[in-house]
Parts: sequence; C-alpha cells; structure tokens
Amino acid sequence: MKSIIAIALLAASLGSTAALAQNMTADDLKWINRCIADNKGEAGATPEIIRAYCVCMNEKMDNNETQSITQWEKSHPAERKACDKQAGWR
Repeated sequence: MKSIIAIALLAASLGSTAALAQNMTADDLKWINRCIADNKGEAGATPEIIRAYCVCMNEKMDNNETQSITQWEKSHPAERKACDKQAGWR
C-alpha cells in the first residue's frame, strides 16, 4: 500500500513539473540561466535555492522585459523580497 501511494505522489509531482516546463520558453530559460550564473557563489545559497529564486523572479517579470533578472530585481524590491522568501533565501 505504501508503495502505491509513493508511486501516485511521484506521478503527481512529475506531472506538475512537466506542466511548468511546457510553459517555460527558450527565452525564459536563457534569462533564468543568466540569473543563476549571476548569483553563483552568493552566501547562503545552494544551487536549488538560486534556481528557485531565479524562476520566481522570471515569473514575476513581464514577457516583454528587456532587462536581465539581475538588473530588474534592483528596481523591484517587493518582488525580490517575495522570491527570497519563496526560495528560502536571505
């Protein structure tokens, strides 16, 4: 019985990950990867935390934004604070 529940939970989590991946464009991925590189080595940030932060920030930005996430976050402190909290950082 436990294995059936575990399989069901795994399938549900993979399904939601697949849905997220389908909504992410190549442009989104480019900006997220740049954000990850910009934040590499930041104090208190594991790769997972940085990725979660960058994905969160990317989702908050308008699709027509031309600034990088690193540039945009400087003029959007409320969004940065929300993503810090969501990612478990800072």
